[in-house]
Amino acid sequence: MTESDNDDLRLAIMRLSRRMRAERAGDDVTDGQLSVLIVLFKEGPQTLGSLAEHERVTPPSINRTVNALVEAGLVSRDASPDDGRKVHLRLTERGTEIVSETKRRRVAWFARQLATLTPAQRAALDVAAPILRELADS
Repeated sequence: MTESDNDDLRLAIMRLSRRMRAERAGDDVTDGQLSVLIVLFKEGPQTLGSLAEHERVTPPSINRTVNALVEAGLVSRDASPDDGRKVHLRLTERGTEIVSETKRRRVAWFARQLATLTPAQRAALDVAAPILRELADS
C-alpha cells in the first residue's frame, strides 16, 4: 500500500466515524460524555480509575466528564459495597435511554448504508471488519 493509499484509508475511517457519531440522541451530551455512557452501558458500574484507563484519559479529565454527567442526571455515584473508600459510577435510567436511542439510530443508519452496497462490497467489508477491529483495539 502506498502512502497515498494509507492516507485515503485513514481519512475514510475518520469520516465514517464522524458520520456515525452524528447519529445520536442527547444533543447536549459531548462525544466524550457519550463514550463514558456507552462504557457504563456495556461494562456496568465502573470506578473513576477504570473509566480513565478505558477512555485513555487522565483521572482529572474523566472526573470533569463524570461530574457533568452526574449534574445532568445521566450517571450516579454509589458507594462500593466492598470498599467504602471507592465510588462506583452507574447509568441512571435517563443515561440508559440516551445510549439505547443512540444505538438504535446508529444501527438504523448503518443498515441503510450497507443495503446500498453490492454483494462484492459487503463481502469485502466482512473480510475487513476483523482487521479494523484489531487496529481499533491496539
